[in-house]
Amino acid sequence: MPAPLAGQSVADHVAMGAAAIDARDLRTGLAHFGAALALDSTDYAANWRAAIALLDQGEQIPDSIESAERDSLYARAEVLARRSVAADSAGSEGHFAVAATVGRASLTMGKKERIRRAKVIRDEALRTIELDPDHDGAYHVLGRWNAEIMRLSGLSRFFAKSFLGAGIFRQASWEEAIANLQRAVELDPTRIYHRLELARIYADRKRYQEARDQLGQIESLPDRELMDPVYRERAGALAKRIADKT
Repeated sequence: MPAPLAGQSVADHVAMGAAAIDARDLRTGLAHFGAALALDSTDYAANWRAAIALLDQGEQIPDSIESAERDSLYARAEVLARRSVAADSAGSEGHFAVAATVGRASLTMGKKERIRRAKVIRDEALRTIELDPDHDGAYHVLGRWNAEIMRLSGLSRFFAKSFLGAGIFRQASWEEAIANLQRAVELDPTRIYHRLELARIYADRKRYQEARDQLGQIESLPDRELMDPVYRERAGALAKRIADKT
């Protein structure tokens, strides 16, 4: 982790790191967030921003392969996200960072471990929305939460009821998955990731024309985030897979 440059404050490094991330320069962004944390390891913004940046770095490594490096990045991201909540429990971005880091890491784990972590993901996403009702990322997380629960097999559903409790488990539905992703798209219609996940859920429900409509929108959207080229490839693969389905 780079040493902080003389004369630059925590706020300076956070601002420069955020600007680098906006420019899709992940390495420089992480360097600035690391410098900010070297000056103050408890800074709220430096922690949540570094957590999300580490998620982006880890996501460069596909979930389909085992990777100690990726798992380490996700574990570090979760630590920083929880530290941001400890620094400011009323900050929506900290709670979102916890929901996102726990959720993203869970996708690389077995079904039992995913289920064990599901309550944290849902609770933190709901807390984010309570603090910021227009947080598109939190609605995305909630949509995926519902979809992942509904995609479980019968045996996994049994474990879900055991770990989550029947009450929480019954709150998951395809309708909520769709409604939450639709809200995410409504709040940020140019974000490719929102439309891709909504299209995936529509395809799961055999609502193929609606899925194709979302995928078609992606074709005209600009790349905004580091993973957008990857999301665009996934959208293209899904479009081919459902091209002839009615």
